[in-house]
Amino acid sequence: MTGTVGIRREDKHEFERRVPLTPDAVRRLVDRHGLRVVVQPSTIRAFGDDAYREAGAAVDEDLSGCDAILAVKEVPKELLLPDKAYVFFSHTIKGQPHNMPLLRRLAELRCTLVDYERIVDGDGRRLVFFGRHAGLAGMIDTLSVLGRRLAARGVETPFLSLAMAHEFESLDAAKERVREIGERLRRRPLPEALRPFVVGFTGDGNVSRGAQEIFDLLGVEEVSPAELASLARDGSDTRLVKVVLREGDLVEPIEMGAAFDLQEYYDHPERYRSTFERHVVHLDALVNAIYWTEAYPRLLTKSFLRAWFAREEVPRLLIVGDISCDIDGSVECTVKATTPDAPAFVFDPATDVVRDGVDGPGLCLMTTDCLPCELPREASESFTAALEPFVAAVAALDPARSFDAA
Repeated sequence: MTGTVGIRREDKHEFERRVPLTPDAVRRLVDRHGLRVVVQPSTIRAFGDDAYREAGAAVDEDLSGCDAILAVKEVPKELLLPDKAYVFFSHTIKGQPHNMPLLRRLAELRCTLVDYERIVDGDGRRLVFFGRHAGLAGMIDTLSVLGRRLAARGVETPFLSLAMAHEFESLDAAKERVREIGERLRRRPLPEALRPFVVGFTGDGNVSRGAQEIFDLLGVEEVSPAELASLARDGSDTRLVKVVLREGDLVEPIEMGAAFDLQEYYDHPERYRSTFERHVVHLDALVNAIYWTEAYPRLLTKSFLRAWFAREEVPRLLIVGDISCDIDGSVECTVKATTPDAPAFVFDPATDVVRDGVDGPGLCLMTTDCLPCELPREASESFTAALEPFVAAVAALDPARSFDAA
């Protein structure tokens, strides 16, 4: 098979070091499929230019001779080339207004766009994703920010010693540090006011499972949503507790007496309302990992937070790790995305004021929207394993033909 594949240099921000294809995958594509691979040079990529040269790729700024151009994040519309097949996360699937000009420009240039979010199986399940690594990094960062938030309130905990995900040399090193914190907490539990310490996870997909994978390293026990309200809060229970909240725990039918039906909820979310408020009051931390669009009910609204924080001087919920990071979305007080070097802000429900950092009245949130890039090598290796089987076929696409015909 012939064809030339380009790998674009990522330049959205300084933390974006991921690649769609690792050098090992490039070597296989060159040797087994006869593909030519051209890689734009980069000084920050997790895999250096020399590694790609050794794998048989050409390192060149010019990708104009490529049939298909692969990237991770969006290609700036002014850098798009005509009549190419592009493969990247376009962030247009939900009709995001800020990226409609990019989609329009692709159409003007007669390009074919293959969005990773739309590489799915016969049941519509995504096959190429970074979800698990978003969850892994998101949980590390949430626990790290939690330690800082508690310290700002005068409460020192082992979480304060946990660095952000991007500060570790590897995922294994980060996991080992989390295990060490778990050992310390078994020897000396959290202060009585934080016992039991309960973390809720919304959703049970790849993102949520990745986050749970990190939290489980601390040595935790899982309870059902029905058990939340009965957990003692007198300091006698020293456990770290996990609760996973799935769709049926988050919403209920509006119609009196109707039963929850998952497929109906997907097809007609307007027939459902959120029940999350009954659960969130029992949580110390929330990790939000659900897929959400404006058609679905919000989980945590500003109006609920305003009433809750006015009613209780110090509400139980300390932090939200909003890995989903839908701005003004399921967690309405996610009013902006943060970055790995400045991951947190505090939202004051009484005033709607947002303060960067971890200090001040209100609810602390971690809303970094590029979490997988904090684990660039591991995330890229996992992503490549899923993407590689499709690359040869993508390289053979003819943008001049209709996509269905291709």
